[in-house]
Amino acid sequence: MYFEYPALLWLLAVPLLLLALYVYKELAERRPHLRVSTAAPWLAGGGSALAWLRHLPALLRTAALCLIVVALARPRSSTEVEKVDAEGIDIVLAMDVSTSMLARDFTPDRISAAKDIAIQFISQRPSDRMGIVVFAGESYTQCPLTTDRATLINLMKEVQTDLIEDGTAIGNGLATAVARMMDSDAPSRVVILLTDGVNNSGEVAPQMAAEIARTYGVRVYTIGVGANGMAPYPVMTPWGVEIQNVQVEIDEDLLKGIAEATGGRYFRATDNTKLAEIYTEINKMEKARTTVDSFPVYKELFGRYGVAALVCLLLELLVGLLLRRMP
Repeated sequence: MYFEYPALLWLLAVPLLLLALYVYKELAERRPHLRVSTAAPWLAGGGSALAWLRHLPALLRTAALCLIVVALARPRSSTEVEKVDAEGIDIVLAMDVSTSMLARDFTPDRISAAKDIAIQFISQRPSDRMGIVVFAGESYTQCPLTTDRATLINLMKEVQTDLIEDGTAIGNGLATAVARMMDSDAPSRVVILLTDGVNNSGEVAPQMAAEIARTYGVRVYTIGVGANGMAPYPVMTPWGVEIQNVQVEIDEDLLKGIAEATGGRYFRATDNTKLAEIYTEINKMEKARTTVDSFPVYKELFGRYGVAALVCLLLELLVGLLLRRMP
């Protein structure tokens, strides 16, 4: 058991000081007012039960205050984090976030569709460690490998264009994704690389990134996103944003080469339905047995302390009423 707000436990000093003050006042009131040669007759008679009972309300009140303080400190219990065996692999989703992903040949656009379908894919694989890498003219890690699905999905929702320099650095995106798994000891490691363009920037050539992936045993599934031919795209004009048809350019030969070099596959997605089918097919990949961290399940305990405090207060009330009725 531990406390969410342990500093509040210092408040336990208040009821203890009140109890000490009560004891001090009781001792002060019991000072002798008559001198006698011996106290033997009174000592032999023993203490009255009623005399001891009158102290019970003060003890119950002190106990109630202490229990309330403990409840406010929010006691919690949890099982320790332990390693468990599960069926799963390490997967990094490498997503193109260049401005061309705003094309509207998908509903509502390419990047929104890619995010929504990727979130469905994440939800369908609870035993895998997964991460997110985004790239445009450069690349960065949006989320490292984790089994925390809630965090992963929230970070995927935050992916958008215009956060980094525009362009399409496929090599950088793939190299960053592979780097996320260099320290992984999972028996199976996969990168799902999604792009809608042609490599035109970045310091790492896509072929070099594919060779690095092959060296580290990372299988790459590449997805080319975009309709065949022309695609509607929002263009800023002097009269505002207008939708114009632009040519779709995807370097399919490059994406096929990356997939073949690493033992993966190349897919072409021309609409939302096709992209969802691709993720479903990837979802059927073989699974390897691995070890993941299980997260502790917390149990709130403040309720039982609150109930105990209420019982003490009710008992104090009942004992007080009983003492007032006694002669």
